[in-house]
Amino acid sequence: MELKNKATVSALGVAFAALLVPGLLAGGEALALPEGIETVKVAPTSKDHPLDEILSGWHFRSPETQALQEDDFENPAFLWVEQGEELWSTVEGAANKSCSSCHDDASETMATAGANMPKWNEALGKPVNLEQQINHCRTERMEADAWKWESTQLLAMTAYVRNQSRGEPVAVQTDGPMKPWFEKGKDIYYTRVGQLDMACSSCHEGYYGQQIRADRLSQGQTNGFPTYRFKWQKIGSLHRRFKGCMKNIRATPYKVGSDEFLALELYTAWRGQGLPVEAPAVRQ
Repeated sequence: MELKNKATVSALGVAFAALLVPGLLAGGEALALPEGIETVKVAPTSKDHPLDEILSGWHFRSPETQALQEDDFENPAFLWVEQGEELWSTVEGAANKSCSSCHDDASETMATAGANMPKWNEALGKPVNLEQQINHCRTERMEADAWKWESTQLLAMTAYVRNQSRGEPVAVQTDGPMKPWFEKGKDIYYTRVGQLDMACSSCHEGYYGQQIRADRLSQGQTNGFPTYRFKWQKIGSLHRRFKGCMKNIRATPYKVGSDEFLALELYTAWRGQGLPVEAPAVRQ
């Protein structure tokens, strides 16, 4: 059995194979997919796509990590989802409103919101991602203070809202006013930076599936964010992950919420076009 980049499954048996092929248990039985998810592998939606197949980060995780995400009661990220659900109906600000004042039942009004971000905002004249849209609603509609990036409240609300779109295929706009942002994100993805002279593509396109210390490189798909990482011992945003990657290659990272990370978020979302939203995912 041949894996991507010629990594091979040893003939030592299924027990060792389970280390290389996440989801494979003793006897060859596969773990169930995360709740509400029917596939973690889709075909590219464009002939210009750089990948032959699109694989969720879930595919590259250990069976133990997969099992944590599989069950909402075991998934530690749902502590934040539950807090976000409470915040959804919490009245704040001078306008005396909550999120539910305008958007009612999140399971209906937010059913596709998490699959389509970043999205063009005509009033701002630029795209916004989910965190930015939440804060825009707070300041403009609720007349409340914006939440800080990586704050418990913003992470909780982002996790709750995106979870409403779980199972929906990622589908972002890349034409029209979004095209310059898409091209900017693509340029960032392939530009080598830092003391290690590496780009996003160096790992996530050239060597996905390969072991890097105790972890396996994924394709860098973003359909599971916000994500609970064991390294963080909490949930975190996609921009935090971008920032961490840049630090790892000894580069000066862009700021969370910056136009650069927003453009990169758009491009990486396009790379995972068609994958179902898994948020909140569990990763190593």
